[in-house]
Amino acid sequence: MPIPPELVRILREHIADFGLADDGRLFRSERGNVVSGSNYFRVWQTARPIALRPDQVESPVAARPYDLRHAAVSLWLNAGVPATEVAERAGHTVDVLLKVYAKCIDGQRDVINKRIEDALSDVA
Repeated sequence: MPIPPELVRILREHIADFGLADDGRLFRSERGNVVSGSNYFRVWQTARPIALRPDQVESPVAARPYDLRHAAVSLWLNAGVPATEVAERAGHTVDVLLKVYAKCIDGQRDVINKRIEDALSDVA
């Protein structure tokens, strides 16, 4: 899956410093096991006030680590990334993606109308 170059750099540094689990996982417990959901949640609760503004911390924004995934998918869709590409990156079928995220696509009416207008003028 394509990721931003800065994230590639960070992940490479992490791997150089900490290596990978025997099965190839990037993150593991101190004993080499799968990291539990409760541990991810505890870490996120510590990181959230560092990563977000105080008003966001007081809100339900990104309350759970899973919310970050939801925010990323919503961002990609609102940025105009084709649903097929978003679905592939998110590990969804297009059908599931649109059922779950269609309501998140917002504020694009003018852009969409312009695209339709341009497409129709290209045909004429």
